[in-house]
Amino acid sequence: MFGRRTRVLAELMADLLPDPARVLDVGTGDGTVAELVRELRPGIEPTGIDVLVRPSTPFQVHSFDGLSIPFGDSTFDAAMLVDVLHHAEDPERLLRECARVAPVVVVKDHLADAPLAVPTLRFMDRVGNARYGVALRYAYWRRAQWVAAARQAGLREATFTMDVPLYPPPLSWVFGRDLHFVARFERI
Repeated sequence: MFGRRTRVLAELMADLLPDPARVLDVGTGDGTVAELVRELRPGIEPTGIDVLVRPSTPFQVHSFDGLSIPFGDSTFDAAMLVDVLHHAEDPERLLRECARVAPVVVVKDHLADAPLAVPTLRFMDRVGNARYGVALRYAYWRRAQWVAAARQAGLREATFTMDVPLYPPPLSWVFGRDLHFVARFERI
């Protein structure tokens, strides 16, 4: 399942990133998704930041506090966040920081609009992240909250899709069903 998930995420992210581009991968984890993006789009040059830097990643990853990105304004062409903001101590602030360091922000995250979305997402988060020591804040937003947070960060929605086929049937019937989205936001 991990291989399918990371491949689908990389393909979706790669389609939304400028090329060539210096890309800040916020919440890099093990770097698998950004490395697959780089394989699909050789003009992408990833740099990672994470609050929990893993001992081995395929590119340089810097430690950060989860609040303030340790790079100057417009250092990158794009920032990407894959399932990060719902773990952030202050998701609105982190989104503003991404908009500060890059004019394009590509996000894969969750939506809390569907029936039983929050309990399903909580289960998925615990299973997928607890073993790595990732903060489980369960801060899932409804679509309207995403729109408002982007606007407050000085971003506008350029693309938004809920067609994120991470899981095959029958798993998609439980863990898909409008719980995921991928969006490209651009500075206003």
